[in-house]
Amino acid sequence: MTLLHVVLLAVLQGITEFLPISSSGHLLLLPQVTSWEDQGLGFDLAVHLGTLAAVVAYFRRDLVRLARDWLASLVARAPRGDSRLAWAVLIGTIPVGLAGLAFKELIETALREPRVAVMTITATTIGFGVLLGAADWFAPQRRGDGTIRIRDALFVGCAQAIALIPGTSRSGITMTAGRMLGLRRDAAARFSFLLAIPVTVLAAGLTLLDLARAGAAVPWGNFLLGGVLSAGVAFVCIHYFLKWINQWGMMPFVIYRLVLGAVLVAWLW
Repeated sequence: MTLLHVVLLAVLQGITEFLPISSSGHLLLLPQVTSWEDQGLGFDLAVHLGTLAAVVAYFRRDLVRLARDWLASLVARAPRGDSRLAWAVLIGTIPVGLAGLAFKELIETALREPRVAVMTITATTIGFGVLLGAADWFAPQRRGDGTIRIRDALFVGCAQAIALIPGTSRSGITMTAGRMLGLRRDAAARFSFLLAIPVTVLAAGLTLLDLARAGAAVPWGNFLLGGVLSAGVAFVCIHYFLKWINQWGMMPFVIYRLVLGAVLVAWLW
């Protein structure tokens, strides 16, 4: 990988990971558009760890409070503070964990095959973009993330499992599900970002295990640069997305998805 390749992929990951436009789809598309060699799962892992570091750093105070209240709820055997939200994050992670284990080989092989990947990303970019727009346009905005119940967490968690399909967008589908449940835009986004933490940790653990078993040479310099760049860009994106989401709504991202989908359709056919 050249330096330009590393920088562009890292910045792309940082921008797209927490916006509802699919980071995995963009990481798969860039090599196809530029005729670069696929960067591989190892580099994808490095930039995902970078965005994980960004979301942990941004929500560090919230995470300390959630962990404290969750432990207190275990001791008291009753809700304490934000323990309901902590339980919701844990429960919402279960469906994608199970789906990831069940379909791991398909995701890492068949769905990364160039033409299959582009066709899949085209369909999901358009389809889930329309769904995001409909949910944001018609759903009421009345609930905060403190009102999330177990069944809500499972619903959003099942939606998150769909994001294993390239182009769906993990943040996009979880925000769509949150808006369908009546969460405010900022609440749906915040819950989506918190859900990203355990999911990324689990995915990173599995990928690291695979890399260790393969015994392949690791270009540590590229991985480190990619991780640091993606972390910095992602931190800025989280801040401004949460700051402006109630004002902007989801329509700019819906429009982007539809335009990108139309470009991909023209490219394919």
